[in-house]
Amino acid sequence: MNDEAILQDLAKRVAEIGADERMTQRKQQWAAHNDLQPGRAMILVFPEGAWRELLPNSVLECEDERARAEEWSLRARIYAYDHIYDDTVHEALWNVPKSVNHSSWGLNIQHTASPQETGAWGFDPVIKSEADLDKLTAPQVSVDEAASDAALAHAQERYGVLLDVRQRGVSHISFHLMNLYCQLRGLDQVMWDMYDDPAMLHRAMSILEAGNRGIIEQYQQLGLLELNNDNTYHSSGGNGWTNQLPAPGYSGEVRLADMWASAEAQEMAEVSPEMHAEFILAYEKRLLEPFGLTGYGCCEDLTNKLEDVLAIPNIRRISISPFADVVRCCEIIGPRAIVSWKPHPAQLVGTFDEAAVRANLQMAVKAACSNGCTLEMILKDTHTCENHPERFSMWSTIAQQVVNE
Repeated sequence: MNDEAILQDLAKRVAEIGADERMTQRKQQWAAHNDLQPGRAMILVFPEGAWRELLPNSVLECEDERARAEEWSLRARIYAYDHIYDDTVHEALWNVPKSVNHSSWGLNIQHTASPQETGAWGFDPVIKSEADLDKLTAPQVSVDEAASDAALAHAQERYGVLLDVRQRGVSHISFHLMNLYCQLRGLDQVMWDMYDDPAMLHRAMSILEAGNRGIIEQYQQLGLLELNNDNTYHSSGGNGWTNQLPAPGYSGEVRLADMWASAEAQEMAEVSPEMHAEFILAYEKRLLEPFGLTGYGCCEDLTNKLEDVLAIPNIRRISISPFADVVRCCEIIGPRAIVSWKPHPAQLVGTFDEAAVRANLQMAVKAACSNGCTLEMILKDTHTCENHPERFSMWSTIAQQVVNE
């Protein structure tokens, strides 16, 4: 079978999955959930690093490299539908991103490589003194129209009969100021700067805030912004389905008020709430303020910082990491925002303990119900399942049983 025939067969299956009547119901459930309406906890599973065990490249049949990439994407969607029993909305869509390019910040990030194939890299700072901040330049955004048109034409020719082919500009907006600066300055040194040179750190954050605001303004000028009140991935999990966006007055041109946006500062996990608020949250809040709905957090424990996070304009989704006290977080957040809880991915390694998984999920659901929370349980950062793909099926089955009890 040639590449074209392989891809057509897979696309046909994706179209059939998208026609599953349950998908319409899930869209409605997610919209109510994201609008903070009463309902059961929602579940999403993102295998992420474990995909290499669930769907290794050895299963691919296409020969052309571009075709193989598309084949993997189609097979992943089919695999998730067949084997992961979460609340993902599977659609008969093929999104084609526009070819959007960003120039650099003027300095090239350097890393120290790990000797292990899947090991962590180390920081190799390029900002060594305040004078180096003068080397930072605001990124410039451009669009390769020819490449964008070619990609769209290719997708329409290959999938247009079976799938809804859509060209997309920029729909996912997320700010990562501290992540960028720690890669430029080094995490240890950033921590020292909070004590030894706070003025330099504030200056750096101001530069990055202005640069990020400039990127958003360029998106607007170039007409790149897209509505994300759909299946667009939001924050560190979840999606954008909502009846509250676009905002009143929308006439077809996407404004920031019509969109979701998010921010995080994982590198600040161990700093005090006061330092978190001073050195990063103040800058993130200004960037998030123009957007219609916002989210915050990722893998950092926000248990003791939630009141500051709840002060973010239009906050709707807050990430509660595996390292946070989910019971305490539910007590603090209550009905004010989505509790976007991340159960610990280590549940999928070692001995899979069904009773322990169930008890852990029940604990979070009970805490959410007791405090009037809107809860979502998102299994992610799963770097391995130790070659036991069935554990994703088992975990998601247990999760569905727990939320439907």
